[in-house]
Amino acid sequence: QVQLVESGGGLVQAGGSLRLACLSSARTFTRYGMGWFRQGPGQEREFVAWISWSGGNTDYVDSVKGRFTISRDNAKNTVYLQMNSLKPEDTGVYYCAATNRPYATDSGIEYDYWGQGTQVTVSS
Repeated sequence: QVQLVESGGGLVQAGGSLRLACLSSARTFTRYGMGWFRQGPGQEREFVAWISWSGGNTDYVDSVKGRFTISRDNAKNTVYLQMNSLKPEDTGVYYCAATNRPYATDSGIEYDYWGQGTQVTVSS
């Protein structure tokens, strides 16, 4: 069983930045591609970003391209989401997730482990 713990959420004004972190308990962290998802108030959960096991490949939803950056530090078993130029529509609970699939995926059902989420609120 892999446990994922997110941190770094909070309240920020529009145009500001936040950096989320997700610590994994996996003994072989590099087995997993990692993703970030979010769920806004009254909305479905949506894919935000994915990174390959090596960190060499990434994928983003169009709405965050150029503003968000996903990265990972395999020595620290941690994946990050740097969020810049935040907008009120970025508000939601952000979840990190781990997938055994060796390809980029934006489908939540292809992720095997999930964190408990961290709240991000962007005020206008």
